[in-house]
Amino acid sequence: MTAISPLESIHKKGLFGDHEKKDENELLQITEVKDLTIIQIVQFKKAKVEIKNTKIDDLDLPEDNSKVSFNNQTRILWNAPKTWLIISNKENINEIIKKNCSDTNFAVTDISHSRAVIQISGFNSRDVLKKGCPLNINEFKKNNCAGSIFHGITIVVDCINDKPDTFNLFVLRSFGESFYHHITDAALEYGYLGV
Repeated sequence: MTAISPLESIHKKGLFGDHEKKDENELLQITEVKDLTIIQIVQFKKAKVEIKNTKIDDLDLPEDNSKVSFNNQTRILWNAPKTWLIISNKENINEIIKKNCSDTNFAVTDISHSRAVIQISGFNSRDVLKKGCPLNINEFKKNNCAGSIFHGITIVVDCINDKPDTFNLFVLRSFGESFYHHITDAALEYGYLGV
């Protein structure tokens, strides 16, 4: 069975919006991030293991609101109290999670195919997000994350980098097309490169 990406038929590559006479390297870049494994982990109330003793891919599960643990292949986003999203392109991440998160202590759910992931990068990416998201995006730093909305669509914002500003935006697959149109429409004012 072949997986079909949520934005397969709508993500367009090329230059869009107010891009004339601008250096392509300074334009926003919008792309669909594909082939990620996305696992939600929830610790049971009666779990017999302490979070500080649990590691996944040699990463701690962040215990503070909005924090992210990361390495080159895996990011662990604090999603809610005792709830995390594991985002990885590591081939054996499922086995690593099973080994470290027993089913007596954690509910582990693969939500990879239920999400669309859009990455926006560049100098004006914060301004694009401000057009539809009530978060104080100016306060976001590298490796911060938060759940929010964008034009009424529930999203998770993950700040990957701040030089240049780069955000991964997670949305339910069924809202992927609408969300993509909102983001690209908000980016037209600055000009963007679909990658």
